[in-house]
Amino acid sequence: MKKYDVILFDLDGTLLDSLEDMKDSVNHVMRDFGYPEHTLAEVRSYIGDGIRKLIERALPPDAGDEILEEALKEYREYYNAHCMIKTKPYPGILPLLKNLKERGYPIAVVTNKNHEAAEAMCRRYFPDMISAVIGQRDGIPKKPDSIMVSLAMTQLNAEGKKAVYIGDSEVDILTARNSGLDGIICLWGFREEAFLSAKGAEVTVREAAEIAALV
Repeated sequence: MKKYDVILFDLDGTLLDSLEDMKDSVNHVMRDFGYPEHTLAEVRSYIGDGIRKLIERALPPDAGDEILEEALKEYREYYNAHCMIKTKPYPGILPLLKNLKERGYPIAVVTNKNHEAAEAMCRRYFPDMISAVIGQRDGIPKKPDSIMVSLAMTQLNAEGKKAVYIGDSEVDILTARNSGLDGIICLWGFREEAFLSAKGAEVTVREAAEIAALV
C-alpha cells in the first residue's frame, strides 16, 4: 500500500550532481569581473537559496548592487549554455525514478534553480519521468516558501493529496515543514550529515534505493 500519493523532489544535490558545472560557471563570472575564483567546497556552501544568493555569496562583500546585477545576468547566460557538461544523476536515481513511475506515482521537481535550466535538465536526464517542474521565476517566492510546492501540486492536479518532499539541504527541511509535508533528506548532496541533523532533519537516506522503501 502506498504511503503517499505524490512525490516531490529537489533537483541539485538530490537528483543531479551538478556542482562542477555550477562551480565552473561561477568561476567564469569571477574571472570576467577580475575577482578570485572559488573552490568546489566554497561553491557547495553557497548553493541552496537560488542563483541571486549564489552569486551574492561568491562576489566580494563590497561589490555593490550594479556589479551583482551584471554578474547575475552573465551567470544565467553562461550557466544555461553550460549546465549539462559535467552534471549527471546521482547513483541509483534513474532506477529509483523508474520504480516510482512504475508504481504509479506522479513525480514533480521543485527547485530554486532557474525554471528554464531546471526544465531543460529534467528533459535531458529524466525523459518521461517527471510530470511537473517548478523552478525559480520572477514574482514567485523561492523555497523554503510553500508557494512552489503548491504550484507543483496544482500542476499535478493533486491538491489535497498526501505528498512527501525529498531534498538535501536545510532549505528542503524547511520547505517540507512550511508545506505541511513529510520530508526525506538525502545525505549524498551538498550538506554534511551533522549540519542537517542540527537543522532538524528527521528522516535521512544514504542511498537512493532507500527512498523506494519509505514511500
